[in-house]
Formats: sequence, C-alpha cells, structure tokens
Amino acid sequence: MKARYTPSMIGVDFDFARYVARRRGQVEQRARDGAAYAYTGARKVQRTLSGAKPVVLAIEATNRLWRSAAKSELLGTAVRVTDQQFPKLYTIARQVGHTLAIDTPDIYVAPSSSSVRAHTLGTDDDPYIVINSELVERLSDPELLSLVGHYAGDIQNNHVVYSTALYYLNNSAMSFVRWIVQPAIMTLQAWSRRAQITCDRAALICSRDLRVTFTSLMKTELGLEHDPGIDIDGYLEQLPGTRTGIGKYGELFRSNPYLPKRVQALKLFFASAFFKRYMGETTGEGLPAEAVDREVAQILKVFS
Repeated sequence: MKARYTPSMIGVDFDFARYVARRRGQVEQRARDGAAYAYTGARKVQRTLSGAKPVVLAIEATNRLWRSAAKSELLGTAVRVTDQQFPKLYTIARQVGHTLAIDTPDIYVAPSSSSVRAHTLGTDDDPYIVINSELVERLSDPELLSLVGHYAGDIQNNHVVYSTALYYLNNSAMSFVRWIVQPAIMTLQAWSRRAQITCDRAALICSRDLRVTFTSLMKTELGLEHDPGIDIDGYLEQLPGTRTGIGKYGELFRSNPYLPKRVQALKLFFASAFFKRYMGETTGEGLPAEAVDREVAQILKVFS
C-alpha cells in the first residue's frame, strides 16, 4: 500500500484562502511601512482610484494583459538580475530591500533597444523593476542605488497595479476599450505626479545623499549627457515651465511633475524631521511632516 502524504507532512500549505490572506497581509504591511515617508497627497488620491470606474476597468484589463502576454513579451528579452548575472545590481537590490524592509526586489535588465527606461511593472504581489541596460552601464553605483530605491518605493507603497495600468494605457491603448483610455490616463497621471514624490523620497532614503539622488534623477529624466557637476540651484533657475507661462499647463498631460518641482520637493524632505532622525541627527530640528507636505502641495499645483 502506497504511503499517503498530506500537505502538513511535506511542509506545503494548500489552503489557498490562507495563502491569499497571508499575501494580502504582506502587501498591507509594506504600505504601512511606506506611509512613514510617503507624500500624503499621493496616498489621498490613491484611495480615490478604486472608485474611478475607467481606472478600475483599465486595471482589470491590464491584469489580464499582463498575465496572458505582456509579462512574457516584455521580460522575455530582458535578463533577470541574480548574484551571477549583474551581481553588482543584485547587491544593490539586496541593500535597497534591507533599507526599506521589503523583500529584495526582482529586477530585470532590458536591452538598450527597449522602450522601457526604468519602470515598476506587474501586480502588487508579483512586482518587477525593469531597467534599461544603458542606465545600468552608465550610472554610478550610488546613482543605481538611488534609482532602484525609487522604483522599490513603488513596490512598498502598492503603486504597481496603477503604474502598470498607466504604462500600458500609454503604450498599448488598442488593448483597452476606447472610452476607458483617456479618462483613465488623465486620472492616473494626476495620481502618478504625486506618487513620484513618494518614490523620490524612497530614493533619498536608500542613497542617504541628496546630490546623488539629484544626479540619478536628472540623468534618468534628461538623458545620460547630463553633467553631474552642475550646480543644482543654478539648474533650477534655468529650467522653464515650473510656475508661469502656457507651458506649465502641459504638466496636466504628464505622468511626472516637472523636474524642478521634484528637486524642490526633495530638498524639503531632506530638511524634514523624519529624514534628520533617519540620518541620526537626534539633536537637529527639522520640518514637521505636515509642513513639508503642505509646501509640496503648493509646489505641485498646476493652477495657481
């Protein structure tokens, strides 16, 4: 008579409901940890997304698209980061996971010909960071640490389903019902501009260096020709379209705030009481979180 093995005998839990509950608990715990530094404006908008029907339908369609074809199509040409392949980047990923108290994020390096520069894609319980090989080759180690920290901020704050939906709405609009596309894009772009502030904070927490975080952000956003020795304050004065002029309204159709706004928001977070405590400056006084977020809200405003 054959021996009959039960799940408990071989150490496997076949209770799917328990598995789902455990995974949900992990996702919720990540978000609670992320809330310590997250921009409150992003969290408020994110809570409203579940009530926006075009967004909900877009996310459902994205999930089907991702699981059926998009995941294998995108990741099939990329190389998964391990201790054997891109070991430097693997070490950075482990450091980011330890810093943010999340699992080591799964990273794929996409070929330079890929349309993806850097993005977090997947689902909240199965997220992937995809980075273009050109960035991996050209950014310094500290800048890569900041870059991975930024996109790990998406994972920690449960942005992944929304960032994935926005990515495919922008790049595969034909996969969605036509009436869903533009309302969902506009709604998700408004959320994304705020979510980027949260992720920039995660980048700074991981790098612990304001200038490194600036240069990583600028090289990623502006291209690899950017001179890392540029004076940050001088650069802020040179960039147009932050407060005045018709150009500022173009921000309504962007997923990221204009770069000077992100730099200003980062400087405020750098001066916050939270970040000073994180850096061990126990005697230094910093800006309260509420004051920082009020200032950031003013910076992000498109309409005065």
